[in-house]
Amino acid sequence: MGLNIKPLADRVLVEPAAAEEKTVGGIIIPDTAKEKPRKGKVLAVGNGKPEEPMTVKVGDEVLYGQYSGTEIKIDGGDYLIMKENDIYAIVG
Repeated sequence: MGLNIKPLADRVLVEPAAAEEKTVGGIIIPDTAKEKPRKGKVLAVGNGKPEEPMTVKVGDEVLYGQYSGTEIKIDGGDYLIMKENDIYAIVG
């Protein structure tokens, strides 16, 4: 990944997982009905705060709230930048 971005303090850059294209039964979901993913991969982390070191690290798969973070576009890709406390869990 050639992103040259460094989040500040307790912020994290996340690449959201792709939205589901089909239901379990095989029905194709149109773009207008797709749910925003709530899972993604951490691409960059800030240094944390002096009293709160960062828990997540680059490469972690994480779960976050549906409306967490701010959507940004970098080099044609869609990413989220959010505070670490918007992340609910590390998966795996």
